[in-house]
Amino acid sequence: MAFGKGGARDETPVPAVEWAGVREFTIGTVERPVTKSRVRPVRGPRAIRVPKGAGNSRVFAPCAYTAPVAPPAPPSALEPCLFEDPEAQRLLCYLVAEEGEKGERHFWVHDDQGEKVGAIRRIPPSRKPFKHTWRIDQPGHPEVVGRNQWASGDAMRIAERGAGRVLSEMVSVAASMGYDGSEEPGKKSRRLEWRSGDELVMVSESIKQIGIKADWLDRRLAFAFAVLGDI
Repeated sequence: MAFGKGGARDETPVPAVEWAGVREFTIGTVERPVTKSRVRPVRGPRAIRVPKGAGNSRVFAPCAYTAPVAPPAPPSALEPCLFEDPEAQRLLCYLVAEEGEKGERHFWVHDDQGEKVGAIRRIPPSRKPFKHTWRIDQPGHPEVVGRNQWASGDAMRIAERGAGRVLSEMVSVAASMGYDGSEEPGKKSRRLEWRSGDELVMVSESIKQIGIKADWLDRRLAFAFAVLGDI
């Protein structure tokens, strides 16, 4: 049923996509964003969402749904867990928090069988005015370090950024990615480059837009960062 020219209208839910090969995603409820012929977004369940199509055909397909903790996830799991279906019957992964040394926080990511996929680590700043950094530990791979993009890379890249000759890795605005404004109002997002040595593994603009650059990165670890947010 239509609600008038350009108004909200019934549209079928966007089909889910396979999570393992995702290259770019956001987290939110927008399935079909505002366009020239759609004045209000069409929303669905909160999920990890993958941009597909363009123009009036632009959609944000779900690949993992957020939901409260439920078995087989243990009571110690953080809210929310990620599921492969909107009914929260097929658990994808869950997080368990652990305090580390020197103020570090460790978030262990477990699969549906309870096995550890890896960990997200939040590292407090060494001094003000710096902000915390992040680490991703994935078995069989070197540590991935998430830093502010202005502090990432070699001296030449930093100089180029300062001169304005390097474009951001993240060129899409939040609205085009279906971001639903679920972060703290007024809080400025920061952009991070996630590197393993010289290899660029992932780029993120808080939870608004996350891009996977390395095929070997387990997507569940990237999803876990999105669930946590850049806290």
